Amino acid sequence: MSIDRIVMAFAGAVILLSLALAQVFSPWWLLLAAFVGLNLFQAAFTGFCPLALILKKFGAKSGAAF
Repeated sequence: MSIDRIVMAFAGAVILLSLALAQVFSPWWLLLAAFVGLNLFQAAFTGFCPLALILKKFGAKSGAAF
């Protein structure tokens, strides 16, 4: 799997986890979903993604975006 797909899958999983945690524990968990969304938004324009850098160091296959 390429870095692009891993980043999108990880972001989706964290957002869904954040929504579940907000439903069960506290609405403050929605800040995590907002953080992930903002990070994806800025990555679309700048091409900078911290997770992509980490995955590249672990030897994941490069994709089109990262």
